[in-house]
Amino acid sequence: MLRKALHAGIIGLLINGMIGSVPTLSGQEQDNPYTTGQDIQSGEQLFGRNCSRCHGLEAGGGERGPNLRTGEFQHASTDAGLFAVISDGIPNTEMVGIGRNRSEQSVWQLVAYLRSLNSEVRVEVAGNPSIGEELYGGKGNCSSCHMIDAEGGRHGPDLSTIGDRRSPDELLSDLLTPNARVQQRWWTMRVVHQDGTEVEGLRMNEGTYSVRILDAEDNLWSFLKRDLRQSERTETSSMPAYGESFTSGELEDLVAYLYGLSRGIR
Repeated sequence: MLRKALHAGIIGLLINGMIGSVPTLSGQEQDNPYTTGQDIQSGEQLFGRNCSRCHGLEAGGGERGPNLRTGEFQHASTDAGLFAVISDGIPNTEMVGIGRNRSEQSVWQLVAYLRSLNSEVRVEVAGNPSIGEELYGGKGNCSSCHMIDAEGGRHGPDLSTIGDRRSPDELLSDLLTPNARVQQRWWTMRVVHQDGTEVEGLRMNEGTYSVRILDAEDNLWSFLKRDLRQSERTETSSMPAYGESFTSGELEDLVAYLYGLSRGIR
């Protein structure tokens, strides 16, 4: 009996030791320690991978999750509260925690991204938005891929309220280095069917057995992968870098126009 008791006690100590060693997301900080522009960008990428399925690609709400762009959250009002909701979820709802395999830094970066969506702080920009609008529709040909107020192309993100989501510095970075942040939603694909049909365009959906592609003429194609002779996926941006084709002044004007695309201004 003594041997069994000792054996049980040792097992108990081992179990308690292992449980105690598992990292947890405590969120003991009351203020978010990760609030730089890079943190917000990392949070946006994490949101796209983990949260957009329910809350929409840009947090504007989806079929299963509410709009997170208003700055008002039903179950949390502080950064620490948001940290708890993101890491642990909300009982008896479809909102599940992000998982214990995520670091505290990752959760805080998600908090920073959500807070940035409703930031009321506006900064002065040097460019001329009227000239920027002309560049957008003319020399830049941006409307061929991007939509503003339901007008334009569908092969790039909707820019109707891009000024609420990106700072002027981030917008300039997007124009100069578009490959720095490409969400899976905007990857492209080129496939060749067994009958010789070749299609290239936006990768709308890709599963284990099938793929859907939106071509340049907005035709939607669906293929079974078993029927494809060739398939290539491009994970870089289809948007050109404007550093060589635009002057620094033109870039400032275009940034000024894009930054003005805000719900609080338009």
